[in-house]
Amino acid sequence: MVFSALFLPFCVVLAFAATGCAVSKNASPTNRAVQTPTPMSAGTPAGVDDEFDLLEDQLVEEKIPVADPLEPVNRVMFVVNDRLYFWVAKPVLQTYRDVIPEPARIGIRNFFNNVSTPVRFVNCLLQGKNDAAGTELRRFVINTTAGVLGFGDPAMDQHGLKPVSEDLGQTLAVYGLGDGFYIVWPLLGPSTARDSLGMAGDQFLNPVRYVDPPEVSIGISVVKFTNAGSFEIGRYEDFKAEVFEPYIALREAYVQYRHAQIKE
Repeated sequence: MVFSALFLPFCVVLAFAATGCAVSKNASPTNRAVQTPTPMSAGTPAGVDDEFDLLEDQLVEEKIPVADPLEPVNRVMFVVNDRLYFWVAKPVLQTYRDVIPEPARIGIRNFFNNVSTPVRFVNCLLQGKNDAAGTELRRFVINTTAGVLGFGDPAMDQHGLKPVSEDLGQTLAVYGLGDGFYIVWPLLGPSTARDSLGMAGDQFLNPVRYVDPPEVSIGISVVKFTNAGSFEIGRYEDFKAEVFEPYIALREAYVQYRHAQIKE
């Protein structure tokens, strides 16, 4: 779809931020280990959309191999995404952050996290995590009512119900499907064959996908990605400053991050 080009560039920074980690410049390219992620910024509440949830626990440190048969193409896409971030996404995100007050941006982020409840709820059930599914359902009811359509997060603030992070990629892993091969999507950033399949499948559980006309659905997605990205400005820059070889570091960080999620 032509309109997808309007909002996908904003995913670039989020894909890097999602790894929430740094790799030492001094480590050898074959022995790097993901270290403790940078903490979330002050004022960032729990309960953000699971697609962009930052790690709060230290990731596993052993290297997890992943096939990369598309490395020449992936490296080109990595450079393309890098340029798009600095030339397109970052200026837009900075302007948005400067114009929209932080409390409003936090409310918008909470709203989209609430809207995406079906994705997490269904995947919890598919994985047999009934308690987590119940938590998601309770969070949705509380935040939709007391939180005024999800703009607030009283489920966490008042009831201590922490958000759950589950998606179809994790569900497929639980059922035994391996990573497959590593791939860097244009605009979307790092992924694997399994996670790409999961990302596509999760779209069918995303209520925003069914908003008509399509232009309105796309506009909503633009707001979602732009708002989420406004909290992550600077993380990619920090990441690049800390690593010896950004492409390899991001590949290892992404795979370790996803394996850590699957083990939870």
